[in-house]
Parts: sequence; C-alpha cells; structure tokens
Amino acid sequence: MTVFYWLMGLLIVGTFVPSVLYLLLYAFTSEPACLSRARVLWNISRVFTMLSINLLIWGHVLAGLWGLWFG
Repeated sequence: MTVFYWLMGLLIVGTFVPSVLYLLLYAFTSEPACLSRARVLWNISRVFTMLSINLLIWGHVLAGLWGLWFG
C-alpha cells in the first residue's frame, strides 16, 4: 500500500502544482492558453484524487471480505 500512496500522491501533486502555477500565470498575463492548461491539469488532478479514493475504499472492502471468507 505504501507504493500506492506514494504513486497517487505524486500523480495528484504533480498535476495540482502545475495547475496552480498556470492559474497564477493567467492571473498575471491574461493569456488564454494558460487558463486552458490550468483547467485541464485541475481536472486531471481531480480525476486522480477520485480514483485514489475509490481504489482505497474498494481495496479495503475486498480485503475485509477476503478476511471474512478465507481468514
């Protein structure tokens, strides 16, 4: 599980931080390309966050069921 936590953390932070930077660039330059990149990276960051939460929850459910049936 440690590898999963690190991988998902890197994916989430790796898309969230550039999103914030592009949003700041848009705030200072008003370049529309910066806003579109910030939106795309923000959406990808949200998808990674929701995916990690779903995998975490269902992983615990499956581990609990495995323990009930075979433990």
